[in-house]
Amino acid sequence: MSRPDFAAPHWLVQLLRTKPVPVPWNMVVRAALSLAAPLAVAYALGDIAVGALMSTGALPAVLSEAAGTYRYRARRLGGSTAAAAAGYFVGLLTGGMPAWSIPSIVAVAAISALISAAGSNASIAALQMFVFCVLGTAQHTTGLPIGVLFGYFCAGAAWALLVALSTWTVRATSQERTAVAQVYIELAAMLSATDEPTSRVARHQLTTAMSTAYDRLLIARSWLSGRDATYRRLLSRLSAATPAVEASVAMVNAGQRPPDEAIDYLTGVAAAVLAAQPLPTPPEQPEKDVDALVAALYAGLKRIEKGDDRQRRTPASPLQRVREWAGSLISGPLTWVAALRLTLCVAVAEVVALMVPFERSYWITLTVGVVLKPDFGSVFGRAVLRGLGTVAGVGIGAVVLAIGAHGWLLVVLIAAFAGGAAVGKVRNYGMLGTFVTPLIILQMDLARTGSWPEVLARLVDTVTGCVIVLLVGYLLWPGSRRPQVGGRLADSFDTVATYVRTAMVRTSTSEARLARSRARRAAYRALADLRTAFQQVIVEPSQAGRQAVAWWPVIAGLERVTDAVTEVGVTIGRGTPAPSPADIGLVTDALAELAAAVREQRDPDSMPMPDNPRLAGVVDQLGSTFDAVRGPDLVEQSPLRLMRRFLPYHRRT
Repeated sequence: MSRPDFAAPHWLVQLLRTKPVPVPWNMVVRAALSLAAPLAVAYALGDIAVGALMSTGALPAVLSEAAGTYRYRARRLGGSTAAAAAGYFVGLLTGGMPAWSIPSIVAVAAISALISAAGSNASIAALQMFVFCVLGTAQHTTGLPIGVLFGYFCAGAAWALLVALSTWTVRATSQERTAVAQVYIELAAMLSATDEPTSRVARHQLTTAMSTAYDRLLIARSWLSGRDATYRRLLSRLSAATPAVEASVAMVNAGQRPPDEAIDYLTGVAAAVLAAQPLPTPPEQPEKDVDALVAALYAGLKRIEKGDDRQRRTPASPLQRVREWAGSLISGPLTWVAALRLTLCVAVAEVVALMVPFERSYWITLTVGVVLKPDFGSVFGRAVLRGLGTVAGVGIGAVVLAIGAHGWLLVVLIAAFAGGAAVGKVRNYGMLGTFVTPLIILQMDLARTGSWPEVLARLVDTVTGCVIVLLVGYLLWPGSRRPQVGGRLADSFDTVATYVRTAMVRTSTSEARLARSRARRAAYRALADLRTAFQQVIVEPSQAGRQAVAWWPVIAGLERVTDAVTEVGVTIGRGTPAPSPADIGLVTDALAELAAAVREQRDPDSMPMPDNPRLAGVVDQLGSTFDAVRGPDLVEQSPLRLMRRFLPYHRRT
């Protein structure tokens, strides 16, 4: 007798999955030091409650911490801390007066949602502004003057910034070096893969590494004058990797095994970049029996040794960035819809908080704001993970109470929870909630009262906030359960078509080669972003999640089309005749038809394909992608049929 299948649904598996990233030990140490040191000093001086208030001021920097250059981190952490201080001050001024605090919190929620459209740093700063505005409204119960409370907060914030940036002078370029070296490490890993699934995962990691490296270097000072020669040298090392990357992708797509000496050389380049040492000598190309792809790889290795000059770019001025943000608000209704949803749910939370019988029920509003952050993924997924993480966190808090933690033991626990929050931030949102919950309980509550009712109240408040989000912000909100991912997929087809137009022609100038390189990076970055967007939606049990599963074979097919295009481009660079403009037009027309079919919710029409042996790989992958769009698929329905269930909504989006 066979056992019944109790397999978990796909959305639950995706929801509970943690990212396979290494433990960020540097962030763990900084978080523990930032939050525990003020407590330790205050306890040694006889007033641990003061240390808890200062530790609260250090929390914005800990929650906003991210890998990157020191300049990037300084802007990110400084902006988040300043925004948190502003929100905290508003909360202090209005705390204890519902007639003032409720409108203030609702207004700050709306403003934070709009600010989020300005970019990732603005988004995290907006979140901290809202969170600490809510926390500030609860501080009136301490009985301390507003100036004293704000002073403690600022002292803790200054300490956290000092800890985060203290090694800038001795490790100024370490993050950039690590990012560039990681590109070469991932490139060697992709060439070392022994099967197609492993090589595809390695190619995804290579795309992420290249995007990260370019972002970090272009955020730094690479466009400035000669005094920034170190940054420009690193950018040259990164740009010079492009021919080797293209040749490697082409070889992997063709199923060819690269020479071991090429892999060893790439590993040596990574080590040299990390150690700021001269690059090793590239291997010489064999004189006999070398096809176009192998020759392109050896030429790419030679290019790494020579380096590559990149055109200087003019950084955008603050006024220009403000104008771009304002333009996105005017032309982007989705930002206003997200702001309206957040504002409405926060208002409901504030009303409910007045009705519950617990003191300091600000956690209801806090939960709603954190879960409904407009640009952080699935509302359903974050609400469920927040609830699960809080239940686990409250359990930890109960254990802390049961053992009667106080004094130095409390300091050690704060350090442990801070380190756990740093790990959870990069692994899983539920894990983050598991450690942040007891951390804030100890900072905001137990230092004053230390009672079991406080822990249970936090559990009820958080679950109430999650229920408000799921009910008002998800189940009852128009369109929240309808698929919204088809448009991004169609845009990715267009981006790949642009890459086809530049990759399948012979380039004779440096400007044309640079344009092809940028088009390739744009195509692969669009595919990486597309995967991320679908992974955020796939955690939902609604039709949106099921449609994301249905689209997954289409995304994989588009990635294979892009790899096949890269292979053709590499062979053209090694002397193979380029396809005719008519053949290129047939490929781009096929991609345009796929994009149109996705946008118009219909099966794609059959398209003529080029009868060119050099494009056989591209044609085969295009045919598979057409089949994937039409179905059948993982849910036994075409993704387009799933879209048609919500046809009016999709035509609006």
